[in-house]
Amino acid sequence: MRALVVNCTLKPSPEPSNTEALAEVVAAELRRRDVTVDTVRAVDLNLRPGVETDMGDGDDWPAVHARVLDAQILVIASPTWLGRPSSVAQRVLERMDAMLSETDDEGRPVAFNRVAGVVVTGNEDGAHHVISEISGALVDIGYTVPGQSWTYWHLGPGPGPDYLDETRGRDWSHSTGRAMAANLHGVALALQANPLSAPPS
Repeated sequence: MRALVVNCTLKPSPEPSNTEALAEVVAAELRRRDVTVDTVRAVDLNLRPGVETDMGDGDDWPAVHARVLDAQILVIASPTWLGRPSSVAQRVLERMDAMLSETDDEGRPVAFNRVAGVVVTGNEDGAHHVISEISGALVDIGYTVPGQSWTYWHLGPGPGPDYLDETRGRDWSHSTGRAMAANLHGVALALQANPLSAPPS
């Protein structure tokens, strides 16, 4: 089984990413369950604006799209900015919109029988809003989002330290992240054993 973490930080490599650090807790638990985990830092790529799988010369999304389809588990990881998902997360979801019209050989939407979850970091409250926005988009595309398949970290409203600079709250975020990984893995196994069929016409 494969998983893909799409880190939607605004920070390009090699700058440390708080979002990547928390997502790694989920990835580590998935690896412990014999899942192969790959990571994409979307801000490092040229993801052209649009809602098609391929937006032409220089567009890096087609390669990411192939990795998305190669994974049974998808994790979208985003910081909170102005109480909302990052602009990079929005770009990723907009590019995934094309998957709504893509089907497999049995006529199923390509996101069917795949699971997804969300990781959020930030200095302000708003994590549940970000989780709901990203989860709602993923469900719309066709992913199964298991119960409690998210984790987040923040220290309340206003300016404050970053995840990598502060240990307060990490225990809860980490235990929630491990539970998220267990739920994603469990439901992915269930869908492998009993896959959804194509929706009725």
